[in-house]
Amino acid sequence: MAIMKVIEVLSESPTSWEDATAKGVKRASKSVKGIKSAYINEQSVVVDGKGKVTAYRVNLKITFQVN
Repeated sequence: MAIMKVIEVLSESPTSWEDATAKGVKRASKSVKGIKSAYINEQSVVVDGKGKVTAYRVNLKITFQVN
């Protein structure tokens, strides 16, 4: 039986939610081994004073196997 653990990661990108997700998973994989999946729990954007989106943010739940 496999034991799985879930951590929460916040990530940001100036280009897209997809890029923010990829960056979050890539960064988490530097210290967490055996990542099996990532679930986008929340999405948000940062808007400047002129109404322009300047950053995309995701709140990820990353699941990995505990050995």
